[in-house]
Amino acid sequence: MTKRIYYAKIPNPKWSIYLAATEKGLCFVGSLNGGKIEIEKWMEKNKIKASYEENQSEIRLYAAQLEEYFNGQRTSFDFSTDIKGTEFQEKVWAELNQIPYGETLSYGELAKKIEQPNSSRAVGSAIGKNPLLIIVPCHRVIHKSGKVSGYRGPIDMKNKLLLLENSK
Repeated sequence: MTKRIYYAKIPNPKWSIYLAATEKGLCFVGSLNGGKIEIEKWMEKNKIKASYEENQSEIRLYAAQLEEYFNGQRTSFDFSTDIKGTEFQEKVWAELNQIPYGETLSYGELAKKIEQPNSSRAVGSAIGKNPLLIIVPCHRVIHKSGKVSGYRGPIDMKNKLLLLENSK
């Protein structure tokens, strides 16, 4: 049986973002104003063998929670996800989920939290491969100087997310 991925664009005039999900959960969140092509490139780059089809109803739950987040009504998500990475990537992504809403860490601080203090660059690389922008909050990791840097989506998106989370 072929794996099936459903995708749709969140219908929001301010946040044009594509989501993709499998029967197990959300598997990809695109970047701000990115197109469907991001999903295709992600599938190709990660050698994901699946058919994919546009289906708004299959991503409704995920879209609803993201809309609540964008409207300042939600600080965490409670749906299932379906992501795979290397052991190191998954360790980094799990630690990203521990960063509280509205707070930030540096790459070095995150490396210490996973007990690999000399792995800041590897941490940055793992963060860059995070398929679930916003959900796995990689936007909460910043340069040790406090500068906003590094992000799979546009830096403008990271700035907007940090601003949103600090506006509460």
